[in-house]
Amino acid sequence: MREDGAAPATIDMEGWVCPMPLRDAPNIVMGHGGGGAMSGELIEHLFLPAFGPAATADLTDSAVVTLDGARLAFSTDSFVVKPIVFPGGTIGELAVNGTVNDLAMSGARPMVLSTAFILEEGTALADIARIAQAVGTAALAAEVRLVTGDTKVVDAGHGDGIYLNTAGIGVVGPGVDIRPQRATPGDVVLVSGDIGVHGVAVLSCREGLEFGTTVLSDTAPLHGLVAAMLVTGADVHVLRDPTRGGVAASLNEIARTANVGVALDERQLPVPDGVRDACGLLGLDPMYVANEGKLLAFVPPEDADRVLAAMREHPLGAQAAVIGRCVAEHPGMVVARTGLGGTRVVDLPAGEQLPRIC
Repeated sequence: MREDGAAPATIDMEGWVCPMPLRDAPNIVMGHGGGGAMSGELIEHLFLPAFGPAATADLTDSAVVTLDGARLAFSTDSFVVKPIVFPGGTIGELAVNGTVNDLAMSGARPMVLSTAFILEEGTALADIARIAQAVGTAALAAEVRLVTGDTKVVDAGHGDGIYLNTAGIGVVGPGVDIRPQRATPGDVVLVSGDIGVHGVAVLSCREGLEFGTTVLSDTAPLHGLVAAMLVTGADVHVLRDPTRGGVAASLNEIARTANVGVALDERQLPVPDGVRDACGLLGLDPMYVANEGKLLAFVPPEDADRVLAAMREHPLGAQAAVIGRCVAEHPGMVVARTGLGGTRVVDLPAGEQLPRIC
């Protein structure tokens, strides 16, 4: 009752919005697109039942299929990064490199891509031309051909300038068998370089945030680095580019798929000062921040030294490091040893620390 004796106004609780996405929300929330637990639940409980027997059992970033005797990797991805131009790149490079890297994580040599542009009515043609040129330049750099595509336009206010979808096909060489199910206790876990760079680069140009130093996105095609690793003759078990959800999400997915544990040494994670400072300011964990030009590798211990040496000889792997091991203990979990000598569980994120990052 108010002080004047009148009844309080009716509160419309239906209009309330929870600041964190609810796991049982009846509608799509941003967390469903974050590559974490909510994304997994959406696939497991909505898409797979809806697809039924038409879907394969393993819905991975890149599928390896055999057609007329040829082993091909196939992948598709959509890019909704905001803003479309960020320090170190644009949505154009991101789309090409993202699909090229998904193919490379199967050990494939990327060959051809499709491109689909979803454009918002009112977007400047000059902006579209800039992104299209970025797509073409990135495709040339990655030595892939753009062979088919599509263009759609949506009403003003129902898009965000430019969305891109790319799909790609690559050729998998004989004897190459790279998939998360092959992670084995004893495997050495490698990372190709500094983590968290892309996420901080994109975040730096949102809302005018400044971190005292310019952090550039690491977007790059990784198939050349993968080829250098395979040329060593090593039996590479798993490769993964830790994009949405960062290193933490990728390692959790591998651990759960193979039913193994992963033990990290947090002190060995290569986190550049700019990323560390930005994450400290914003309360983020670098292990959960997206990357677009880095890879994780699980390799047998007897092959680790030569694979690491090959990575460090490549420009995109110069800062490669050993960050942990695959273990039989705590299957399905990732555990990190901290700088203070303790341990902590590195869980799969529910949603996404930084939405619209790729």
